[in-house]
Amino acid sequence: MKVSKKIFLIDVITLMPEMFEAFTNFGVVGRGFKKKIVSLNFLNPRDFTADTHKTVDDRAYGGGPGMVMMFDPLIKSIESARAKEKTLGIKKRKVVHLTPKGLKLSHKKVKELSNEEGLILLASRYEGVDERLSNWIDEEVSIGDFVTSGGELPAMLLMDALIRQIPGVLNDIESANQDSFVNGLLDHPSFTRPESVRDLNVPDVLLSGDHEKIRVWRLKESLRITKLNRPDLLINKSLTKEESRLLKEIEEEQVQD
Repeated sequence: MKVSKKIFLIDVITLMPEMFEAFTNFGVVGRGFKKKIVSLNFLNPRDFTADTHKTVDDRAYGGGPGMVMMFDPLIKSIESARAKEKTLGIKKRKVVHLTPKGLKLSHKKVKELSNEEGLILLASRYEGVDERLSNWIDEEVSIGDFVTSGGELPAMLLMDALIRQIPGVLNDIESANQDSFVNGLLDHPSFTRPESVRDLNVPDVLLSGDHEKIRVWRLKESLRITKLNRPDLLINKSLTKEESRLLKEIEEEQVQD
């Protein structure tokens, strides 16, 4: 029996599958599971141990603080996920390890991973995994320049960003197309009713009904916010003539201020 192409199959290798319970039941992500667009399964490395204590970690060779996750329970977890692929008739999925040592997650990477048929996510703990496991890991991903207690929360963040990119999950695909980072910029400011709150008013241009003026205003504000909060994004972005012009206007306004 072959799995439907519409189902994005995710296996998470984790010592704490209970952490994911709320994740699957609410919001946009929950909708993906309820619609059976995404399938989420867990493999606990402790289930692949042979000793009474279900040991999954040990001291590092060479000394040092902390413990390292052992090779054998992890490789058996990966192999169990691989066996499922053969049963369902889907192609080999990427094994993605959530680790501070990985490449920083970006919108581009999220889009790339969302085009797969599914993923095997390794949410490691302690001081990481036995390096010999790297031969079975396709990619290492970090969610930022900081350390969490384990890979479960990073795995949830990756899945949240990824699942909203899968067709059918969002009611309006334009919601994803207009997110921050899609066009290399941070998102523009948004306003809703009422028009005035404690003497703070919605910008007149948004009330004008002139769609072209609104588009230009939003683009300029996206550039302004990106320049202020993430100037590194502008360094790597190939600006259009319009974006270059608006950015120059912003810089001139800053000089005047």
